[in-house]
Amino acid sequence: MSSEQNPTQNDGATDVTEAGGGDDTAGARPRRLTYAAALSALEGIALLVGGVWILVLGLTGDPDDRQQAVTGGVTLVVLALLPLLAARGLLLRRGWSRGPAVITQIMALPVAYNLLKADSMAIPGGIALAVAAVASLVLLVNPATTRALGIKGPGRAE
Repeated sequence: MSSEQNPTQNDGATDVTEAGGGDDTAGARPRRLTYAAALSALEGIALLVGGVWILVLGLTGDPDDRQQAVTGGVTLVVLALLPLLAARGLLLRRGWSRGPAVITQIMALPVAYNLLKADSMAIPGGIALAVAAVASLVLLVNPATTRALGIKGPGRAE
């Protein structure tokens, strides 16, 4: 098999800088993709922890409305599945995973805005969420990430 047919073999003719800094080669996962997956997983874990926390407090504490607390906790736990599955898909370089990851970040922006409008300790959380969401969106739409996931734009189907 020649070097043109085997993309994993480097005959020295291809410079690493020509391939976009070496982070989007055929075998390696781009760092941008890893960072996007990490941010998505972090958001999923935060949702999961928050959901379990609300669920436990709703069941063991004395909430105003136990049914509402349990429903809210279960809802957050279920919502945590979307960014966690997206993060796993991003790490495994699955093309389908970018959609749920982008949707999660878009849903996080209004939440961050509402946290920023609050006059409480929620403001730092809103800042952190907004920064994470915007950074994730930038990483997810990056051309190196798109290539690594095998996503082709309109009119580029082969």
